[in-house]
Amino acid sequence: MITVVSFIIVLGILVFFHELGHYWVARRNGIVVEEFGMGYPPRLVKLFRYDGTDFTINLIPFGGFARMKGEDAGDVTAGSFNAASRGARAMTLFAGPLMNGLLAVVLFAASFMAGFPAVVGYAQVAAVAAGSPAAELGVQPGDVLLSLGDKPVQISAVPEIDYEVMERGESTGGGENVLRFSRGDEIHEAVAPASLSPQTLLAGIEAVPVLATQITLVADDTPAQQAGLREGDLVYSVGDSVISLDLPLSDEIRRNAGAEVTMTVLRDGEWLTVPVTPRVDPPPGQGALGVQIGPVNTLATLPLMAALWQGVRSTGEYIMLVLQLPVLLLMGHMEPADAQLTGPVGIAQMVGGAVNATLDTGLWFPIFRLSAILSAALAITNLLPLPALDGGRLLFIAFETLRGRRVNPEREGLIHMVGFMLLLGLLVLITVRDITTAQQGIDWATILGE
Repeated sequence: MITVVSFIIVLGILVFFHELGHYWVARRNGIVVEEFGMGYPPRLVKLFRYDGTDFTINLIPFGGFARMKGEDAGDVTAGSFNAASRGARAMTLFAGPLMNGLLAVVLFAASFMAGFPAVVGYAQVAAVAAGSPAAELGVQPGDVLLSLGDKPVQISAVPEIDYEVMERGESTGGGENVLRFSRGDEIHEAVAPASLSPQTLLAGIEAVPVLATQITLVADDTPAQQAGLREGDLVYSVGDSVISLDLPLSDEIRRNAGAEVTMTVLRDGEWLTVPVTPRVDPPPGQGALGVQIGPVNTLATLPLMAALWQGVRSTGEYIMLVLQLPVLLLMGHMEPADAQLTGPVGIAQMVGGAVNATLDTGLWFPIFRLSAILSAALAITNLLPLPALDGGRLLFIAFETLRGRRVNPEREGLIHMVGFMLLLGLLVLITVRDITTAQQGIDWATILGE
């Protein structure tokens, strides 16, 4: 029930803003909108009538529409969609996807403000300010700060994102506020003032992030297993190269394939140095080491303006990724199974998973982030140059501009009707596949570090 209800609500919000874009721009251009409906007919109830438009709730809850006068017929009388200028029709069609793009920005921003998994590393000291708390505790350049009391001393692994760490739960301390830091291969401890926090400690130093990559899985009968690497190990270096976002572990391992190399990792607060020989030709589905890796995350928040900027960036990055999918598939950089279309059933399952994760963790990140992705996907999908979609109608307007005269509105309407039926058929096939094939959900708990 949670899955069904949450899917209807999320989809309803996305569709509402999409159709609101069509409605608002159509009205601004003198096009009569006869009905603004949520869901598809048959009609359940007419809510009210405003400025010549009936606002309705319909029986089939998956979608919505802003029905404009003469949109799919040969009506060219005043106030009809077909009687409007090319620019007015194009703006009206583009407004729906644009609204979904803007909504995606807002939802991405909300996910950054509500608490998101920020990629972090432990602070390796580059410089210490004289008289600072770090200096008084004996911290020196080169030291790696590990923990203060029961809290890790971590900094952003993405310097351009200045976040605030979320405080969740109560401290498990009660004893001394001990600073643990590494100097060389030795772990040192210093008793700090009880009031000293990681943020205050970091304010007195310059640092770079290290230990930002962790091993999350070790496959059997692999070089990693033979070398004694374990799940949870934090990777510091490969040979003389310190691993970072600018120098990923996978790149260094590939560069040393076939040769023995020394890996330095931190395990349970202790340093380990292990020799390992990455494979030149690993089995399908495995890398040269035979491990799965992931970033070290902590929950953080961003202020409004920074969150909005990251919302714009995230929306743009997602759109670019979708546009690059055909190229990635053709070049073999992505498996077809990883780029399959998902229908209402698959999307409902994802939404249900996100809502359950929000209920379990108390964090709004899963539902905000998934809704943002779905809104951006709705914008891109509707701009595809296919009949019945906004992009298909825009294609006819572009053809009209090049040709100098428009296609017969009745013939265009017939093409869009046929296209709509074909899209419905495709949707049925995708839905059958979603029902008969086990869907792999999103592991929100791992993403959030819960």
